[in-house]
Amino acid sequence: MSAPLRPRPAAPPRAATVGSARPGAPATAAPRSLTVGVVGAGRVGTLLGAALTAAGHRVVAAAGGSGASRARLALLLPGVPSRAAADVARTATDLLLIAVPDDALAGVVAALADGGALHTGQVVAHTSGAHGLAVLDPAAAVGARPLALHPAMTFTGTPDDLGRLAGISYGVTAPADLRPLAARLVADLGGVPEWIGEADRALYHAALAHGANHLVTLVNEAADRLRDAGVTQPEKVLAPLLRAALENALRLGDDALTGPVSRGDAGTVERHLARLAATAPESLAPYLALARRTADRAIAAGRLRPADAASLLGVLADTQREVAA
Repeated sequence: MSAPLRPRPAAPPRAATVGSARPGAPATAAPRSLTVGVVGAGRVGTLLGAALTAAGHRVVAAAGGSGASRARLALLLPGVPSRAAADVARTATDLLLIAVPDDALAGVVAALADGGALHTGQVVAHTSGAHGLAVLDPAAAVGARPLALHPAMTFTGTPDDLGRLAGISYGVTAPADLRPLAARLVADLGGVPEWIGEADRALYHAALAHGANHLVTLVNEAADRLRDAGVTQPEKVLAPLLRAALENALRLGDDALTGPVSRGDAGTVERHLARLAATAPESLAPYLALARRTADRAIAAGRLRPADAASLLGVLADTQREVAA
């Protein structure tokens, strides 16, 4: 099991401000230890609550009604009471962390604001990658201070996740006056802030989902096709190959491309397509789409000459038309 994060010294109080008495009033210095509440005891909310606790902050309550949520709270935030969301918001005098699914976020924020659970000067932060500050407009309208704070990492909901937090990036969108506090929170979590513009949140999140979520699908597709080919332990075949490919891609970019598409081997790709159509037709369209995009990138990067790509692109186009028909 990975060791929990060691508590970090908080930034000097002058580095950020919370708790203004009214809109436009001078802000007060942020305390070294923030009083925090968590709405949404899923994998992200409980983990960040545990990491903030390790950093010296005080999580006073959390909301999560399912059995899995209660189990995560007992595991990662022992002793923190489970309360209704409105009660959590009222007791989170400095920071309310809302970690609910993307499509539920707007409704949760609106309900808390309309119900009088939020207060002036309180920082209301959400962990959604897809949303920025606009979804927090109801909170800002009652005087709360909005913050988008998304960890660029996938979690399992166990204490092992604490070891994954060190050095990860956080997609942060914040008003200018709240940036110092946002930077302090990310530092307390052991991370690095990436400042994302409000208009770019959807693109930022699409990039992460495309890379991480679709990678899981791609790996499992490859494993399934190896099983179809008679390989009993595909993970042993794939692990060294995929690790090398990922490391090379991160280090070299498109120069890491190898394989039949990057060489323009039309005959090999045509045989791939025929076998997939016969064995796993559900994999044919994804293979085609990725092969075409790989060819485009190989040509743009100078890895594949357009003249050498002509036959390959013809095979891909012909098969695409057959699939469409």
